[in-house]
Amino acid sequence: MATKLFVGGLSWDTTDDKLREFFSSAGTVVSANVITDKFTGKSKGFGFVEMSSDTEAEEATQKLNGQNLDGRKIVVNEARPLAPRENRFRGGGFSRGGGDRREFGNRDRG
Repeated sequence: MATKLFVGGLSWDTTDDKLREFFSSAGTVVSANVITDKFTGKSKGFGFVEMSSDTEAEEATQKLNGQNLDGRKIVVNEARPLAPRENRFRGGGFSRGGGDRREFGNRDRG
């Protein structure tokens, strides 16, 4: 089992420190990160915890999966690697739409 764990079902009030403290009951926590929206800064409701060994990660999964943290029942699983994304912009660029550029600013003033 990997040492990195996925933690889902988090309250919007859960912080990195609360997550670290909660998981420290199962062993040594290397890192604890609640994932936030880059524009609003609000929690997305999930995060990742890295334990110092596979044994501690397994113990954390067994002990903490389904427990309550900040009033929410959390889900703890082994974190899977991020799947590669396919390139969404085929053709090499971004187009804002059509229209003849002459219609903007080059009108007859007569």
